[in-house]
Amino acid sequence: QVQLVESGGGWVQPGGSLRLSCTASTSIFSIYAMGWYRQAPGKQRELVADVSNAYRTNYADSVKGRFTISRDNAKKTVYLEMNSLKPEDTAVYYCNADPLGTMTGRGYWGQGTQVTVSS
Repeated sequence: QVQLVESGGGWVQPGGSLRLSCTASTSIFSIYAMGWYRQAPGKQRELVADVSNAYRTNYADSVKGRFTISRDNAKKTVYLEMNSLKPEDTAVYYCNADPLGTMTGRGYWGQGTQVTVSS
């Protein structure tokens, strides 16, 4: 069992920035693919970005050029740098750790962190 602890959510005005962090409780963090999903009220959970255990990254079209995912294996942490935030980015953001090494959405989940973008 892997525990994921997210932090960094909050309220920000449109055009602002936030950085989310997710730290994992595993000694073999480097084998996991890590990803960020989000779920807005009344909508399905969607993949925002992921990074494989080989550092390959993938982004949803809606966040390309604005969000950057990165990982630090030494710190067992994955980050999501979010810039030029829009109201439609408002959602609960969840971290996922997939032991298969690529993101399938069937790994371990964090508890979620709220991101609110509004003026």
